[in-house]
Order: sequence, then C-alpha cells, then structure tokens
Amino acid sequence: MGGGIMEAVTFHSEPELRDPSLIAAWPGMGGVAITAARYLRDKLGAEELATIEPYDFFDLGAVSVHDQVVGEPEFPESKFYFWRGGEGKDLIIFLGEAQPVARGYQLANLVLDVAERFKTKRVYTFAAAPSHIYHTRRPRILGATTEPRLAEELKGMDVKPMVAGTVSGLNGLLLGVAKRRNMEGICLLGEIPVYTTPIANPKSSKAVLEVLIKLLGIELDLAEIDDWARQAEEEIGRNIESLRESHAEEAQRLLDYFDRLEQASAEEEIQEPLEFSAEELLAEVERFLKREREKGN
Repeated sequence: MGGGIMEAVTFHSEPELRDPSLIAAWPGMGGVAITAARYLRDKLGAEELATIEPYDFFDLGAVSVHDQVVGEPEFPESKFYFWRGGEGKDLIIFLGEAQPVARGYQLANLVLDVAERFKTKRVYTFAAAPSHIYHTRRPRILGATTEPRLAEELKGMDVKPMVAGTVSGLNGLLLGVAKRRNMEGICLLGEIPVYTTPIANPKSSKAVLEVLIKLLGIELDLAEIDDWARQAEEEIGRNIESLRESHAEEAQRLLDYFDRLEQASAEEEIQEPLEFSAEELLAEVERFLKREREKGN
C-alpha cells in the first residue's frame, strides 16, 4: 500500500482477515445507516482497526466554551473496526461521524483503499428511503447493487429492487466508487415515514440489519434495537395524539394526512402522494412548528 495511504490513516492493528466484507456508514436521514452500523459494531464486539486523520476532509469554524474555558478543537471521527467471524465471514466496519462538505470522492476512495489492503471484494452500505407510510407500518427494504447479478442474492429476502432514483451522500457515493474500482457493492435502503426524517428511526435500521445478516450468514442479537424501535414508535404516536388533542384546528391538514396514512397501513396499501409531496409535507410541519414557537408553546 502506498505511502500516501499510510500518511492519511493511522492503523491500530494489523489483523489477519479472511476475505472480509466492508460495511460502511455515515449519518443520513433517519440515522438509518449510522444506527445500523453502530449497532452491528457494538453487538459483535468489533475491535479498532484504523482511523482516518480528519484534517484533509474537515474544517472547524468554532470551539466549545465551558465555564469561560475554551476547549480544544474536536474533529469528527472516521474509524474502522474489524470482526473475525470465521469461515470467510470476517468484517470491516467503517463509521464516519460526519460527512465532509468537500472531498467526499477522495474520502470514499480512501475508505476503499483501506478495505482493499485486507483484500476486501464486497461493500455494503445502508440508506433511508423516505416514503408516505405510517410509522407503525413495517418498512420495506429497497436494494441497489453495482451489477445485475448481485440482485439475484436479494431475491427471496423480501427486498424490493430500486428501479430509479438516487442514494444521496457518501452512503451512496461509496458504492459508485466501488463500482468504478470493480468491487461488488450492495446498498440496502430502509423506508422511513417522510415526517420522521429528522429523527432516528431504529425500526428501519433494524429492518436493514435483518437483511444484512442473512446476506452475511451471521447471527446478531436484535432485541435491543427492537425495544428501541418500539419505544420510538410509541413516542411518535403520543406526539400525534398530543397534536390532535391540543391543536386539532391549527393542524387539521396534518392530522388528516396522518389519518389517511394510518388507514392505508391498515389496508396494507401505500398511497402516494396522499395530497402532500415530501417537500410540501416538511414545509407544512415547519410552518406549524413556527406558529407554535411564535405562540411560545
């Protein structure tokens, strides 16, 4: 591996890995990718492998102050972990705490350079697929691959082919770079309700993990993320009911939207656009929240 890579990456260990797959994730909508990858790392007990130095990819415009004392600059981490599963099931897990504003293509190549150092041939990423679905509905999983033959592996796993669209950010870009480098790649996109995009969606993260562990042929305890998903779903439901009880008149358009989604969910149908486009819905939510802030609520 070239000297340039060694300058940009600090290796904490040099394990012997057998045909490892790379799972890479950055923050994105609903936290689908980063939540799933962190859960995978924690539950497998993956060990530190390497860190990408942040200085070429991130710039800081502020520092924190506590009790009049200025803290040291804190850069987001970009770190690799490894796990030995045996029988060709070894993994490299990459977690990026933030996506860089610039040089994303270079960062994606650097991540793959490190993976190829350990003879990685396949890359997995996750992403969110915002949809007009109710939060109690089981999220569908969409799949995108770097070549058609990989789509065959997703058959029988209840994965819907992604026919068209884009996968934004580095969770998508990494697969495009992998394809250019003749590496296999699969992206699993978990549906999230459009109205929950700014908050974590562990239900969707769990759904993509269920598919991933089947593809990898490994076992993973999903009980903890299942509990978190149930709590998050209940919290969203309470917020909608609170909206209904306290602001029914002001939020009638939103409440009608939620009612129609709930009905569609009960009938196992997905209706789009259900009066709102994604952009219109988020704008309506923001308008309502702005009115409430102005009222001091």
